[in-house]
Amino acid sequence: MPEPLADEVALVPVSESEVVFDGYVWDVRREAFEYGGDTLRRDFVDHPGAVAILALDDEDRVLLIKQYRHPVRRREWEPPAGLLDVEAESPLDAAKRELSEEVDLEADDWHVLSDYVTTPGGNNEAIRIYLARGVRPTGSRFDREGEEADMESAWFPLDEVVDAVLASRVQNPSLVIGALAASASRARGWSTLRPADSPWEAHPRFRSAR
Repeated sequence: MPEPLADEVALVPVSESEVVFDGYVWDVRREAFEYGGDTLRRDFVDHPGAVAILALDDEDRVLLIKQYRHPVRRREWEPPAGLLDVEAESPLDAAKRELSEEVDLEADDWHVLSDYVTTPGGNNEAIRIYLARGVRPTGSRFDREGEEADMESAWFPLDEVVDAVLASRVQNPSLVIGALAASASRARGWSTLRPADSPWEAHPRFRSAR
């Protein structure tokens, strides 16, 4: 039987690595590495990674937030999400924290819906999308600041979200990937879902030792 379609992990030797720009949220790193018999040099955004949460209720509605994103000058509909910027925090714990902080919800049932890397030619950002079900209010409200201070939130039928994705009316990548993955997984009886603590090889911090 042929091997299933999959990306290949390639841990090439890195001879130099330095931060050339120290940013507010992420840095720019310059590395030299050996590949194909040559030493190559590349600059890339060194990103802590993030999690996103597709919260689904008993009516197959998805909870989305509308948040201002300055680089693209848009208020995007997107799933709750956040950076993996707490050193000892697991991705699942980060997802639970973000769901509580952004929309004041908690959930009983957690699964990995999809993993992806956002721009592999220019940064190392890896995002894990969780499917959260059995959602309910936490009973408290988190104090939000900055771009989060005026966030809106609303529930939308999953099929309506998929229609908006296919029409390019919403373009947030975690929403696009999450909605299409959820629709495809639902059509397969949710058989594609993975345990919430599944290995995450694309993220440097959670990659298994080799």
